[in-house]
Amino acid sequence: MRSSSSSGGFEFQMPLHYPRYTQADYEIMPEWRLDCLLKQYGLPIIADLQQRRIFAMGAFLWPHSS
Repeated sequence: MRSSSSSGGFEFQMPLHYPRYTQADYEIMPEWRLDCLLKQYGLPIIADLQQRRIFAMGAFLWPHSS
């Protein structure tokens, strides 16, 4: 989210909760929901839907630790 500052600019404000979706969730997530999620975290990506899905998975999924 972004909010206006008193100087007229914008500042980033981290949402309270980290998204908890699985890879399967991202693979079937409707386009509108994916776009809202990316926008909420200040990551409006201009790319096709598949590229946005891949970006979201890279940004929000943690690799499995062994």
